[in-house]
Amino acid sequence: MTSENEAPAAPRRGLAEKRQAITRAARTVFGRDGYSRASIDAIAAEAGVSTRTIYNHFTGKELLFRTVVQESAGQVRDAQLDVIDRKLAKVTDLEADLVALSLAWVATLTTFADHFALVRQINAEAAHLPKDLLDAWQATGPRPAMAELGVRFGQLDDQGLLDAPDPARAAQHFVLLIGNEVTQRSYWGAHPLAPSEAEEIITAGVHVFLRAYAARPTP
Repeated sequence: MTSENEAPAAPRRGLAEKRQAITRAARTVFGRDGYSRASIDAIAAEAGVSTRTIYNHFTGKELLFRTVVQESAGQVRDAQLDVIDRKLAKVTDLEADLVALSLAWVATLTTFADHFALVRQINAEAAHLPKDLLDAWQATGPRPAMAELGVRFGQLDDQGLLDAPDPARAAQHFVLLIGNEVTQRSYWGAHPLAPSEAEEIITAGVHVFLRAYAARPTP
């Protein structure tokens, strides 16, 4: 027998589970079909719910898309922030630690394959999506992760390990060098590279970064 305080828990859990099923299905459908071609009917079928249930949670396709993009971006952001914290909390071998950071950072392409399927569709449809939606995606996911990486590079500069007078710009250069080739050649993770090939590209990117940004001994 449940108390009065506990009785409503099951309905609330049921609503939360339905919402989660809807957003999970929407991420799959939007990542597969893009925003323009995706339909509420297709999302309902993927989620195993009625279209009415979707409209009980979301006012329409645009709100659902915004929600899915921001929630998904937030998950990747949290993973990248965790990577930064784990790999750069205590740097003992700059090159090795940056390679380890890079491998974990680029691995999000496959770890969060459903998110990067969304990103592929966003890039393809960017001209037809509201700019505030694109800005919200960037503000939720990529920008905070890049900002934190810039902060850590600033700390490495203060410690004399990097020569990075503009740490935020150094962070942008770093991510381009370690990730751009893998991203482009794998088509944003749609066709992942062999791990050894990706590691070779990433390691070469770290070498180039350090040639530009490693602190030089004072004569």
